[in-house]
Order: sequence, then C-alpha cells, then structure tokens
Amino acid sequence: MASLRDLRRRIKSIKSTQQITKAMKAVSAAKMRKAQDAVLFARPYAKRLKGVLGRVGTAGGDFKHPLLEVREPKKVAYVLITADRGLCGGFNSNVIRRAAQEIKKETAAEVSLITIGRKSRDFFLRRKYDIVKQYVGLGEDIQYGTVKDIASFIIESYASEEYDAVYLIYSQFVNVLIQKPVVVKLLPAEPPGEEGETKKEGGEGRNIDYIFEPSAGAVLAELLPKYIENAVFQGLLESKAGEHSARMSAMENATKNADEMIDSLTLSLNRARQAQITTEISEIVGGAAALE
Repeated sequence: MASLRDLRRRIKSIKSTQQITKAMKAVSAAKMRKAQDAVLFARPYAKRLKGVLGRVGTAGGDFKHPLLEVREPKKVAYVLITADRGLCGGFNSNVIRRAAQEIKKETAAEVSLITIGRKSRDFFLRRKYDIVKQYVGLGEDIQYGTVKDIASFIIESYASEEYDAVYLIYSQFVNVLIQKPVVVKLLPAEPPGEEGETKKEGGEGRNIDYIFEPSAGAVLAELLPKYIENAVFQGLLESKAGEHSARMSAMENATKNADEMIDSLTLSLNRARQAQITTEISEIVGGAAALE
C-alpha cells in the first residue's frame, strides 16, 4: 500500500491538474461559441453560392473551363484539415483515420497531401507520405487571405494538370457533441444542380430564364474560383468549431475523472490513516501490557 505521503502527493497533483482542465474547458467554451457563430453565419452564404453556381452551370451549356475538365485520376491530392493542438478527444484521430481510409482506396493513383494543421502534418510526415504543402499556426481567427492562398495553390496545381482530382477532408460541426469527418470533392468542380426557388400552388416548380451579363460562361468562370475558396473557408470554420467543441467535452470528462480519482485516493488515504492509528494504538497497548 502507498504511504500517506505518496497518497497526499498524488491527490495534490490531481487537484492541480483538475484546475488546469477546468480552465481549459472554460476557455474552449468561450472559443466554441465564437467559432459556432462564425459557422452558422457562413453557411447561408455557402448555400446561396452553390445555388447561384447551379443556376449558372445549368445555363452555361457546353462552357469549358480548366476547373471543369475531367481527367483520368492518375494523380490525386487530398487537403486535410486538423487542429494544431491535441487534448480534444478523438477529433484529430477521426479525421486522420478517414483520410487514411480514402488514401488506401487510391490503389492506382499517385497520392499527394496538402495538410492544414500540425496534427495531420506530423502524422503523415512520420509515415513518409508526399506532403506538397503544409499550413500550421493559422490561429483562432481564420483570415480569408490565407484561404485565398490555399485555394490559389489548389486551383493552379489542377489547372496545370499536376493533379487530376482534389478532395477536401475535414470534420463537420454537427453540434457540441458530434463532429463528423466528411470528404468533399473540390476538383474537377461539379456545380450543384439548380434548386427550384419558386413553387406553384400545386407544388410543381416552374423554370425561370435568367439573363447573364456579359454571359453565363463569364459569370461561371468568375464564380468557380470563389466556389473553391468558399469550400476551403467553410471547411476551416467547421473544423475550428468542432475542435473547440471536442476539447470542451474532453476537458469536462477529464475534470469528472479527476473528481473520481480524488475521491478514490481520499478513501485510500483515510483507510491508511485508520490502519496507522490502529497500529499505533495496538503498539501502545502492547507496550503497556509488557510493563505490568
């Protein structure tokens, strides 16, 4: 059995750790609310952009663009978004596991990685994967200028035929307790289908003719890069919100586990003290009996 001094040291150490986990939970909760608001505000814009792109794509006809060109996937790039730090449960490992599963499917293609976040970079760097670009330390506030740099690299690489397909993998924020790893095909760009905005009373949609200036093709050429930028930006926002949610939940569980450990060690400490007192009383009684 551990000595009283060891038990007291362990209890003190766990209490110190518990204070840290409580503080980290409070910080993550504050950051999560801010990141969650950013995600909720960005989703309507992303939805409207997809809708506009779908309408323009429908009207564009046989418009050709380098980002729409479909090629045999001999060289595939994956853009992975994870966190720079750990202590957030299975948040990073779930994204990395999903990425590894997708990479294994590419048996006939050459795979390259673009990592955003220190955790994904370190994991795949240790396993000697081809990391062509890495971004770390983006901070809490995602700057759109950084997003444009990432998107520009992806667009230029695809247009120059360095890659035949590009996929984005990140953790989608569902709610505080659920973050779901998703895979989004970035390139070749596939404009979503046109969504009917107006309905007749009978429930049937009606076709609307749009007039594009200077032309549907020119509008589509302008929207496609913005569509890629927005997809990367949305992935970063979703990942950041999911990271703080996962860290808050992990720190809450760690605080509860610390409480249980302190209770268990306190019980062991009390038992040890009781056993020590009982032993001392027995020695005193035995010594008194020997003197009679």
